[in-house]
Amino acid sequence: MILIVVKFPIRDDKLEQWRELSADYARAVSAEPGNVFFEFSQSIAEPDTYVCIEGFRDAAAGEAHMQQEHVTRFMEAMPDIVSKQPQIIYVDSEEVTDFGPMGEIQPRA
Repeated sequence: MILIVVKFPIRDDKLEQWRELSADYARAVSAEPGNVFFEFSQSIAEPDTYVCIEGFRDAAAGEAHMQQEHVTRFMEAMPDIVSKQPQIIYVDSEEVTDFGPMGEIQPRA
């Protein structure tokens, strides 16, 4: 699996544009055949920063993702929306295939 985590610091005056773009982008990426999961969340520590977590089945799915028209549109729009350069973690692992249960926490009855 390809696991990617990206932190996007968003300009205050571009927040509405970000919300529309990120919602459309999340829907499009989630519909890709090689996508395992995709999600944006707002950072608690840095409220102007949104964190993307995405997983792709394998390197081929990740490469196919980068060829999509919605990726091009997103990458072209983002320089006007971010307040500084996004930061990324990229992991290619054959051992990870999806989320698994967290053993330390169970719902109370």
